Amino acid sequence: MYAVEAVGLTRRFGSLTAVDHVDLAIKPGTIYGFLGSNGSGKSTMIRMLCGVLTPDEGKGSILGHDIVMEQDKIRAQMGYMSQKFSLYPDLTVYENLSFYAGMYSLKGNEKKERIEAMLDMADLSKRKRELAGNLSGGWRQRLALGCAILHRPKVLFLDEPTGGVDPMARRLFWDIVCELAAAGTTIMVTTHLMDEAERCDKVGFLFDGKLIVDDTIANLKSTLPGILLEIKSDEPLKLKKIIEKDRKPYIDMYPFGVALHILADRNQLEEFTVFSPQIIRPTLEDVFVYYLRKFRGEVSG
Repeated sequence: MYAVEAVGLTRRFGSLTAVDHVDLAIKPGTIYGFLGSNGSGKSTMIRMLCGVLTPDEGKGSILGHDIVMEQDKIRAQMGYMSQKFSLYPDLTVYENLSFYAGMYSLKGNEKKERIEAMLDMADLSKRKRELAGNLSGGWRQRLALGCAILHRPKVLFLDEPTGGVDPMARRLFWDIVCELAAAGTTIMVTTHLMDEAERCDKVGFLFDGKLIVDDTIANLKSTLPGILLEIKSDEPLKLKKIIEKDRKPYIDMYPFGVALHILADRNQLEEFTVFSPQIIRPTLEDVFVYYLRKFRGEVSG
């Protein structure tokens, strides 16, 4: 049984199709990353799976329970953390945890033990009497995660969880996420940050509501055709125009910071030796650019 499954899941807002017939099958204990730009449909997909939005077409299940008909069974085994800090700023750290423990029907010693465990997990024990509204972004983030997993959910949805926090806080947050997955929790996270996506077991790229790629990162990198060349340049766009004008053969080509990346067949390498290219390993961002441009029909391979 899959922890999260969707078949043809679709959601429209008037004439806009926000999620367009998406299929998913996520195994238990997997960290699944939803990648895509703002407006690609990531949050809408999460909200349908969580039961916040009703799909217009298709079906989905969480731990074998239908996302529309069996929401009561799903909620007890599901945690959700939104991109916006949704806790109570006028309550202390401990009071927020206590409130959410009550929402999950935790009582007595079990409630106390779970709260203490979350304080330890998030390293918030020394701040438990501090108002949540006075915490910095990274500490608020840890508190929100603690509230979301108080009831030990089997499936956890994280919607842009690290927005607005510093890199160190993001790394610490992801350390906790990986520990949860190692203990068996299935985690579905939306992000537009490639370094975060690299920590996922499997990723899906959403574009205009369509799932254009769904695979492990290793498989995605290995399926890129040809070799990837990097040519350092202060003016990569200008260099790109020169290469296009010379009609040199390649599969794909695009600016990448202060460099130009060229995807080419190995036997095309000599065409670019004048530019002193380096053969490099593709990053996840290279993979995303390739499949997006391929989806748009902008590459030859």
